[in-house]
Amino acid sequence: MRKIFVVGITGASGAIYGVRLTQELLRHDYKVHLIVTEAGWQVFHEELGLDTTDRARVIAEQFPTEVGELHYHTLRDFTAPVASGSYRSDAMVIVPCSMGTLSGIAHGASGNLLERTADVMLKEGKKLVIVPRETPLNVIQLENMTKLAQAGARIVPAMPGYYHRPQTMDDLVNFMVGKILDTLDVPHDLFRRWGE
Repeated sequence: MRKIFVVGITGASGAIYGVRLTQELLRHDYKVHLIVTEAGWQVFHEELGLDTTDRARVIAEQFPTEVGELHYHTLRDFTAPVASGSYRSDAMVIVPCSMGTLSGIAHGASGNLLERTADVMLKEGKKLVIVPRETPLNVIQLENMTKLAQAGARIVPAMPGYYHRPQTMDDLVNFMVGKILDTLDVPHDLFRRWGE
């Protein structure tokens, strides 16, 4: 049976991580439910240079589905299947995760579909991967990460390694996406592992 993943992309710097992860999951023929925050759309424009006036076009161009299956949901779509614990999502990744979204999840706010879906993953004991992209971190942010880790989330900070001797920006992005795929138990060949 095809695995089902949820990918949330927020307004933290590093939208390329969420884009590349979604592309990789689709390439490996998984079903992906994608949620992008309003600030996430702004980062698509600022960092990736995308014209986001036609969001449906951006989704179609960035996430072609020759293989895999993509479902895009808006933040207010609480009727989306991923909002319910009865839907059988296998895991959720929020990449990059802003400190505002992190706080909302850590405090059970469920103020939008992204936060609600993360809450569902925690209550159902499913894998929730948070990829924070912020520096420096204050004590409130660290406490929120600790709270989520204690609740069962995996915290995978966007901190690329250099032992694989990256030559391009893509090498750095692929390293981080590969580390996220490792937490999902999804095979990949995005970087050279230590000792290989």
